[in-house]
Amino acid sequence: MTIRATNQARVIPLRPFPAPSGPAPAREPLWRDLVGDVLRGERLAQERTLKDVADTARISMAYLSEVERGRKEASSEVLAAAAQALGLSLSEVLALAQGELVRLSGARSRSLGAGGAGHAGRPGVPGPGSAGTVQLAA
Repeated sequence: MTIRATNQARVIPLRPFPAPSGPAPAREPLWRDLVGDVLRGERLAQERTLKDVADTARISMAYLSEVERGRKEASSEVLAAAAQALGLSLSEVLALAQGELVRLSGARSRSLGAGGAGHAGRPGVPGPGSAGTVQLAA
């Protein structure tokens, strides 16, 4: 028996994989992607370089790049420093990211045929497309 033959294992699945039924569900957007998009969009709108913003925020250029690309979950301190370097408050960056999340979730809900003003089964929780509206149970 050759070495190649001894290193090959026969894999027998314990359960068969279920056959996909229809299109794959859309992936929920990740918060780090949304925040990174906001930071990058604002930096580009100001026509500033990654190095300039990173130096002003006192964070590494490589780390800021990772945050902008959604590869790293930045701490609130790092996000606040990056926001301030761009002339924004942390709450403005988070509000912009939240608006994008609502927009994307609303588009996703409409494409799935969902509707309604609140989140199913959770009264008082705004549903997609109801930004700024909170429903309270009496």
